[in-house]
Amino acid sequence: MARILTVSRDIVVDVPPATVYDAVSRPADMGRWSPENLGTSRRTPVGPAVAGTSFEGLNKRGRFRWVTRCTVTAAEPGRRFAFRVHAIGIRRPRLRGPIATWEYLLEPVGDGTRVTESWTDDRRAWPDAVAHAFDKAVTGGRTFAEFQVRNIEITLRNLKRELEAAARV
Repeated sequence: MARILTVSRDIVVDVPPATVYDAVSRPADMGRWSPENLGTSRRTPVGPAVAGTSFEGLNKRGRFRWVTRCTVTAAEPGRRFAFRVHAIGIRRPRLRGPIATWEYLLEPVGDGTRVTESWTDDRRAWPDAVAHAFDKAVTGGRTFAEFQVRNIEITLRNLKRELEAAARV
């Protein structure tokens, strides 16, 4: 069975694209919405990240914790924010290589924004059978594509809830 290499989901958030961009372009804040990300290490610059910025993501799945090294690949205010994950480790991101790319596309919809979050599997050099076995071992029996669809849906719902609540205040 061939791997699904990209998955995405979208949601309409009732705030302007600039407001959504300001939120998703701050990697340190991702832990507020993501079911797996805890934010970033203290070495990460605070504020919106620009293209070329590197940061360390702190992550968890159950009791397992790990750190990733990421680099911002697109930072277009009000339109697009993306980063690639290119190193991973338990305490420090020591194992280097292409892992994944995350992207947020923002599209004006009336007074709100359609937010599309995408995950792309960058482990292209891995044979499909090896990737499937690894994925199932670390996700409780699913492929990463299946697993990330759930994570994206949760992240988008949490982002929507937080941004719309802040707009009502």
